This record gives sequence, C-alpha cells and structure tokens, in this order.
Amino acid sequence: MTNLATIAPVESDGGPAAPLLELRGISKTFPGVRALDNVSFPIWAGEIHMLCGENGAGKSSLMKVLCGAYVADEGELFNHGEKIEIKSTLDARKFGIAVIFQEFSLVPYLSVAQNIYLGREFQGKIPGTIDRQKIGSEARRVLAMIGSDIDIDAPVHSLGVAQQQIVEIAKALSQNARILVMDEPTSALSDTETEHLFGMMHRLKANGVAIVYISHRMAEVFLLGDRITILRDGKMVATVLPNETSPADLVQKMVGRKVDAIHRRGANMKAGEVALDVRGLSAPSGIADINLQVRAGEIVGLCGLVGSGRTEVARAIFGADRITGGDVTFFGRKFTGGPDKATQMGVALIPESRKAQGLALIRSVGDNIVLAALEKLFPSRVFHPNKARHSAETMIKKLRISTPSPRRAVQVLSGGNQQKVVIGKWLTADARLFIFDEPTRGIDVGAKAEIFALMYDLVENGAAVLMISSELSEIVNVCDRAYVMREGRVAGELSRDRLTEENILQLGMHHE
Repeated sequence: MTNLATIAPVESDGGPAAPLLELRGISKTFPGVRALDNVSFPIWAGEIHMLCGENGAGKSSLMKVLCGAYVADEGELFNHGEKIEIKSTLDARKFGIAVIFQEFSLVPYLSVAQNIYLGREFQGKIPGTIDRQKIGSEARRVLAMIGSDIDIDAPVHSLGVAQQQIVEIAKALSQNARILVMDEPTSALSDTETEHLFGMMHRLKANGVAIVYISHRMAEVFLLGDRITILRDGKMVATVLPNETSPADLVQKMVGRKVDAIHRRGANMKAGEVALDVRGLSAPSGIADINLQVRAGEIVGLCGLVGSGRTEVARAIFGADRITGGDVTFFGRKFTGGPDKATQMGVALIPESRKAQGLALIRSVGDNIVLAALEKLFPSRVFHPNKARHSAETMIKKLRISTPSPRRAVQVLSGGNQQKVVIGKWLTADARLFIFDEPTRGIDVGAKAEIFALMYDLVENGAAVLMISSELSEIVNVCDRAYVMREGRVAGELSRDRLTEENILQLGMHHE
C-alpha cells in the first residue's frame, strides 16, 4: 500500500497541498453494528477518488457523514486544513458537498425542473412568488451539461429508472458543488448516457471539483480513478493508485478472500420441460410481438439497450402490466390474471427496484421472507408465529443472509442481503420460474458471486430462470442463451455458441 503522503497533490512551492476536505478517525455505531471504525479519508480538489467495498463495508455511512445526514460519534473533519463541523445537510451544502445517492430522492409528482431546484427555487419579481421560467431555463442548462434532453415539464414518476438517475445527477450539479459524491451513478444509464456523464466528470475535475465515486464496476474504477480506497467491515483497508493494483487484488482486499469475478456458467446444462412460453405478446407499455421460451434447467438472458423494453416484458409476463395481445403459458398452462395468480402458478419476479417493488421495507426480514408463502404455510388462514419464524430462520441460514435476527428491519440490510431476502421470499413460496430483473444492480462483487451461485443452484434443481441484465458480460458468462431486444421487440436470439458482447450489440443497436 502506498503511503498517502507520497501520492498527495503538491503546491507550487513543492509542499503537500491540504485536502479540500479530510475526515480523520471517523467512527459511527448503530445498535449492534459498528458501521465506521476509525476511517480517515482525504479528498483533494481536481481528483476522482474511487471508493470500493462490499455492501455493508461502510461506504453509505461514510457518504451520509459527508453530507450531514449522520453525525459521527468520533473523529474530526477539516476543510483546507481548518477544523469544521458538519451536523446537517445545510452545513454540507455550505461547504459545497453534494451527494447523488443510488436510491433516488425525487418527488414523483413534481416535474423534472421542480425536482432539480426543489428547496432552492428562484424568486419571482413579486414577493412570495416563484420564477418558473428561470427554473425551467436553468434546468435545461444543467441537463444539457450531461447531454440530456429530458422534458423538464414531465412528472418524475413518468420517467424510467435511467432518466430518473439523470435527474438526480442534474440536481446535484445544479448546486455548483465543489465536492461531488456519486453512488453507482451509471448503474441504470445507457452507454451513450454514461459517456456523457464521464465527459462531464472530466470537465468538473479540470475545474477543480473533487469527485468521490462509489462503483462496483472494475472497468469504471480503473478508467476514471486517480486514487482508489477500499473499505471492509467499516474500516479502511488500503488506498492505492490504479497502476499499482489489479482488479483481482482489489476484489481480494474488498472481501478478504479470493472471489471469481467472472461467474462463468458451466456447459453441462440439461433443459427440461417448457416453463415459460410467450407468443405474440403486446402491451400498452410499448412492447409488441414478443416471442420467447424458457425451459427448466436453463438460464435465459433478456438483454438490449436501456429503454428497449426488457422490464416491460417481465412485468407483462408476470401480470403486473395489462397486455393487449398474445399468450403467456406457464408449465403448459395458459396464464391470465395478475401477480397473485402468477405466484400461485409458481412464478417469481425479482424486480429491478427491490426497495420500491420487491420488499416491504418497514417490515422485518422474517415478515418479508414468508410474505409470498402465507397461503402455503397457513392454509387454514390462521397465522402461527413460531412456524413463520422457523421458515424465516431456515431461509436465512440457507441463503446466508447477514442479519442478527429475523426481526431485523429489512430496510437496514445491505443491497446484496436485501436481494437475498427477495429471492428467499420466492423460494419459501416454492417458485419454479424466476424472472430476475437486473439482479446485481448496486451490489458488490462478493454478493454478485453469491447471487449467481443461487441461480445456478436453482436451475440445477429444476427451476427455470429468465435474467435481464444491462451488464453484457453477465449475459455472456451466466446465460445458456439470450434474446436481444430493440425498440420494444425481440431483435433476435443468440445460442450459447453465438452469445458474445459483439453479437448482442449488433442486434441491439443496428437496424437490418
């Protein structure tokens, strides 16, 4: 590990520069959890500092200390070498700190422009009024910085996940931040949007803005990072330069053990009965004439660019969205109805937004695990707490969910463990067809390996899996074959021997 002093920027007189912001010995404890343990973290102007670690390593807690959402139990903060206090988000804003959280903080029924300047509206000429025209023009200007032409008058709830992410980024940029903290900002962006974002980041860096960037994507870490810091179990493990380390070395530091980051699936797949058969499926959501099939014992990918209709297909299959044409068949039985009927037929949907659509966040881990299996566990409709607790404890042990108790609130778990709870819910309900929509979004490499191992175990035991992913390497290495979507339709199917990133992009991007 390189000594921090040897890689610190220097002033013109040759002496070391004072960090724009520095955290020294920061610790934060919650009941039963030491979230941060003596973390020292310098942030220099004009630098992109990558922050890596497993879910639960302390990255989010560190971000919240930076933005004033949490006040550290121990430690000190310094701005240009002078001791400061950040006890609120207003304090953080005063020092030019803006944070883009992975989980959106947007108001669904306000417009894009209103969200960007929420709480910072421009006053109109008449006292007590708002200058809506200026809010609109400034919102357009900020969005143009990242190459976006989103309708500023559109209500946020009408936007897709990728567009909402862009609004979050624009909201942070509108604050003229000197320290910009980004948590997985590209997880829902297309390649073009990602390129615009990276270009904008380099312009901000050239203007002296410090960027703290949290990412689980190794390509981003090495492409963007001037410096890389690794957290594990609330402690700072190392700070290194990109040219001094490797992806494998970073992963080992993050998880404390060697992890296979490729997740390559073996070639011994044995397909069984048809679990899902979709013919001519169309829906008001913009998908049309969808034909695909998934058999027991195989993992089938559904991929394409953001906005190509992948999630819309999953929701229509599960009965969450209305369909206008075509047929869906589960295990030889024609399906009509909603999610409750799909669940009864052994179908599970692990949605892209696990917090908004996959979990009851205010309930416990145990409650969530038994939620989809209530009719199976209690056919008499009389709830037995001991039986529910035993079922939850069995699943927690089976999936190695990191929680001190089934009574723990699911909202405080890391992203990887929350994803395991969603999967556990459907395993408890005896699902046989699993639809995974972006199953590894926002989770670390160690948790990704465990999620893929769960998928492999599912299909080896006779289940069927349809997997949606924006990570083409995941589709190529995990799936037995894949369907590629473009503009709401299936552009083609790729067998295992033709399943390459190049072929996926050719089908997904180019018209015949």
